[in-house]
Parts: sequence; C-alpha cells; structure tokens
Amino acid sequence: MIEATSCGGVVIFRGKILLLYKNYNHRYEGWVLPKGTVEPGEEFCETALREVKEEAGVEPELIKMIGTSSYTFNIPEGMVEKKVHWYLMMADSYNSKPQKEEYFEDSGYYKYHEAYHLLKFANEKQILEKAYKEYLNLKKRNLWGLKRSK
Repeated sequence: MIEATSCGGVVIFRGKILLLYKNYNHRYEGWVLPKGTVEPGEEFCETALREVKEEAGVEPELIKMIGTSSYTFNIPEGMVEKKVHWYLMMADSYNSKPQKEEYFEDSGYYKYHEAYHLLKFANEKQILEKAYKEYLNLKKRNLWGLKRSK
C-alpha cells in the first residue's frame, strides 16, 4: 500500500462554491474541489492555499480546518491510499482561472445545491456539506467576511 497526502479547499464567495472541471484525455472527467499533494517541508494549510492558487488562480483566505477524507485507487506500482485534509476558505471575487496544465478546462462558483450535484466524488460531496454548514454557522453569527489578522 502506497500512502499519499493531499490538501484542498472549499472556497466560498458570496455563498457560492468554487468548482473545477477536469478532463484528462476523456478518461477522467468531472467537477472537483481544488486539492493537491503536500510538498516537502510544507504545512497542510500552506499546501491547501498553494493548490487553490495553482489550480484555480484564486488567492483565498483560509478560515478553518473542516476535516479529512480518504480513498484508494490503483496505479501500476500498486494501490494508493490517499488522505486529503480540507479547509474552508473565503475568496474576494468570482474570478478564477483553471490550470490547463493539470487538465482543468473550466471553473466557476456555484450555488450549494448546484455544486453538490455537480461534484463527481461522494467524499467531496460530504466535505462540501460539512464546509457549507460551517459557512452558514459563521454567517449567522456575523463572523463570515471579517478580515483575520495574519
């Protein structure tokens, strides 16, 4: 078993969620949340912010850790067990630019119910549900949108 660790973000602007559409040679197609592999010496939160910037062209503000998801897949070298650490993030506009080099063809911000149904993977739907509940909780308490001190 090969272990791998990634980090990603549920990015929200004005109640809408950022999704990326990936099309890898017509074999891997679907809407996903931005995420990627941890680089040596990087903290998980740094990876999540870097990956959102690289894959979507968005520089979000990190709000808080949401949770983790795990899944397995096969590669020629064997089975990979991947753990993904997810963060709730806030964008400052609807601007995004999908990273073509990583086979992202489109990106956009979607209402919760649209994003939920567009997402390809069940584990990302679960993370979206958890993140959106936290977003609504923060918004209800007037804590969403406050600038954090760095």
